[in-house]
Amino acid sequence: MLDINFIRDNKELVKKSIEARKADLDLDKLLSLDEERRKLIARVDELRAKRNDAAKKRDIESGKKIKSALDGLEQKLNEVEMQWNALMLQVPNVLLDEVPIGNASANKIIRKVGEPPKFSFKIKDHIELGKLLDIIDFDRGVKVGGFRGYYLKNEGARLHFAVLNFALDHILQKGFQLVVPPVINRSFALLGGGQFPWGEEDTYKVGDEDYLVGTAEIPLMALHADETFDLKDLPKKYVGMSACFRTEIGSYGKDTKGLFRVHEFYKVEQVILCEADEQESLGFFEELQENSEEILNQLGLPYQVICLSSQDMGKKAAITYDIETWMSSREGYGETHSNSICLDFQTRRLKIRYRDKEGQAKYCHALNNTAIASPRILIALLENFQQEDGTVKIPEVLHKYIGFSEIHPK
Repeated sequence: MLDINFIRDNKELVKKSIEARKADLDLDKLLSLDEERRKLIARVDELRAKRNDAAKKRDIESGKKIKSALDGLEQKLNEVEMQWNALMLQVPNVLLDEVPIGNASANKIIRKVGEPPKFSFKIKDHIELGKLLDIIDFDRGVKVGGFRGYYLKNEGARLHFAVLNFALDHILQKGFQLVVPPVINRSFALLGGGQFPWGEEDTYKVGDEDYLVGTAEIPLMALHADETFDLKDLPKKYVGMSACFRTEIGSYGKDTKGLFRVHEFYKVEQVILCEADEQESLGFFEELQENSEEILNQLGLPYQVICLSSQDMGKKAAITYDIETWMSSREGYGETHSNSICLDFQTRRLKIRYRDKEGQAKYCHALNNTAIASPRILIALLENFQQEDGTVKIPEVLHKYIGFSEIHPK
């Protein structure tokens, strides 16, 4: 959420961001409601003061008249504030200058790392490999779990946990604090984390106020809701691993087969809370990016880094870099990681503050980043390291986690 004072003082900048994102929001209507709201607040406060004065003087007749007028104004103020709040939650974050303007075709390639593998034989995709190696069962997964369901089994299940544990160990060496967060969250957490209102259709609801989260970012951000840090306590660096759940309604018809787009998966997520300093945030942004790229480099997977365009990135982010990893059966790159600076957009909603050197309360800046997500990353591992007979070689860094160096056909 943006500060309403910032919106008033920077109307054209905010409107430019709204237009660049193609966001469905009438900023002029919001500002008109804001002006009406402020007038109503002033009038209500004035009448409350008069009511209190009448009560002190025991002026019953005047008190009744004031109460009648106040009741009507308070009802009107409540109606206006509900509309105002709804529109405020629709205002996206302001874009940083580096963000390319346009749809997904405007996404900018920052760099490519590693060479895609070349094969002297006809390759198999991960669906074929999963069946040949007896490590993935899609048929029974769909029977039990429905559309996009799957079973990981045997060496496939072990590879899944090996990758997750390798990523966790790598991030923990960087001084991050390990958290296993709750995956059933109250609505305030999803609203505060910026998942709502925009991503509500992709979120499973399991109670009146309870939802299954699609990323550990949400509970990690909500961890310090309504808290104020001392400056010496920042930055806060967390790495969380959790199951993640997404309806994928917004991706209907995309990647309907295989492990690329599924309803449930596991993810290792990095979250940082820091001072409200854009340069410091950019430094942590590079640190998070480096952590993710180091993981892929050690796994020996080629990838490219993309700066997402204004229409392709999430509305809570000021800038987002995606990593797309080479997947041989696609003969191209597929998204596997995301790295975002959100500035104080989430912390303002969640009321996460700190006191600066002068003792002034400020909202923290927040960043989030995917360290690894599985089973999607298994697509690249299985397809890129396959041999002619279907055997898959395991990257050396995973050997100590998995206990073998190859998966052979059964």
